[in-house]
Amino acid sequence: MAKIKTYRYDPADFLKTDEDYAGYLTECIRLDDGDGKTIRAALDAITRAKGITKVAKEIGMTRQGLAKALSENGNPQMSVFFNLIRVFGLQVSLA
Repeated sequence: MAKIKTYRYDPADFLKTDEDYAGYLTECIRLDDGDGKTIRAALDAITRAKGITKVAKEIGMTRQGLAKALSENGNPQMSVFFNLIRVFGLQVSLA
């Protein structure tokens, strides 16, 4: 029987456009169970897709600081959230 080769799935590999970012983040917000982990993970994936060094510079953070805030145990402040939304070319809207 042939061996099955598996690969680690990384959503950042598939996020290319502002529309991709918006759709992915919207769905992650919808699916988040209230602890913010899914939203934080989405912000991390989009940041990596755009380039963490570039994004950190655009929002006035160090690369290390942004990576820490978006890490699995991170807890980014709301100001980081809104700065990332702006850099990603998105807007927050409530309906």
